[in-house]
Amino acid sequence: MLSASSQVKGRGLQERITQMFDIFHQPWTLLFTAIIVLLVMLIVRRILPEKRRWWQWLLPVFFAVAAFGLDWLVKTDLEKINALIKTGIKAVEEENADAVGAIISPNYSDSYHNTKEHLMNYCTLMLSEPLVEKNKKIALVIELSPPKAAATLTVLIRFDEESFIYQNYKPALLTKTELHLQKQPDKKWLIHHAEVLELDRWPVNWRNIR
Repeated sequence: MLSASSQVKGRGLQERITQMFDIFHQPWTLLFTAIIVLLVMLIVRRILPEKRRWWQWLLPVFFAVAAFGLDWLVKTDLEKINALIKTGIKAVEEENADAVGAIISPNYSDSYHNTKEHLMNYCTLMLSEPLVEKNKKIALVIELSPPKAAATLTVLIRFDEESFIYQNYKPALLTKTELHLQKQPDKKWLIHHAEVLELDRWPVNWRNIR
């Protein structure tokens, strides 16, 4: 039988291959198609000059424009989740508890916080004083299975020099967190469960840091 890590790697590879051919995830498939169409058109126009038409030049242009047009117009679930997590990282960096609350589901709960209100009380307390100087995303692994998704997020936190943690413990901390997200009726994604997994590569949980 395959190990759990092998299964996760297999799913990750399968997702990457799927995304390679999904024209809504990236523009490269249609751009490659545009190049192929252009090459075929040049060959046909050379072999059969009597078949040349001015509008034939529009075909590769159409695919090239569609490549970036679709990528800009259509936001996939993966793009929405990435944007949500980016918003969360920025919100903590700016010590903006309201912005954090905007990406948390009303039915949130975890191993320590029973409700969203309980979590937000903790966030408001932590972010009410100088805390973070800079957040840097180190790694993000997303497993998508709509209407649910799971993400493992690793962030390097550099603390504000005036913060209690910087002055009494250390200037920076590597954190790993597991997030569970759910797609809402309005197509938005929100976090409905989160667990702290590691601090500086040491296994921890919410109770260890509260």
